[in-house]
Amino acid sequence: MAAKDAGPPDGSADRLCFLLAYHGGITDTLLRRALGVAGLTPRHSMTLMLLTDGPVTQKSLIEALGVDPSILVSLLNDLERDDLVHRRRDPADRRRHIVEITPEGTARLESADSALDTVERELFADLSERERTALRKALGKLRTSPEDFSCGGDEAGQADHAAATRLPG
Repeated sequence: MAAKDAGPPDGSADRLCFLLAYHGGITDTLLRRALGVAGLTPRHSMTLMLLTDGPVTQKSLIEALGVDPSILVSLLNDLERDDLVHRRRDPADRRRHIVEITPEGTARLESADSALDTVERELFADLSERERTALRKALGKLRTSPEDFSCGGDEAGQADHAAATRLPG
């Protein structure tokens, strides 16, 4: 059994923000490693996840991912190059693009899901299912919208927040 993590630096354990940042950084590293097994990034994976229920429009993906249209085009170019998604014009409106996952995209996403299952099993091994549910619920209540904050209300503070809340690459 691996040694238990030493935790955040002394003094910071009393501050939830530091605890969340510390554990979030470690989780981000584990997430990226797991997705890397399938040759995916977090953004690529999220995009593929949004396509599992069937084809969607590029506009819907932009809204769901909360990214600029140019970012989505770049993501889709990557995924299409690797034959993970297919884009086509909507026959009902030629200005609109429809995106769908390919069989290879589905296989890669399944590989990523398997790796993520392992990470989550190990990361949350000391939590009961009830505690995991409580954690999901508590995290869902976090106020992470720029409109929720009064400190650093200047444009630079808002830019820092926008950069921090972007979906990881």
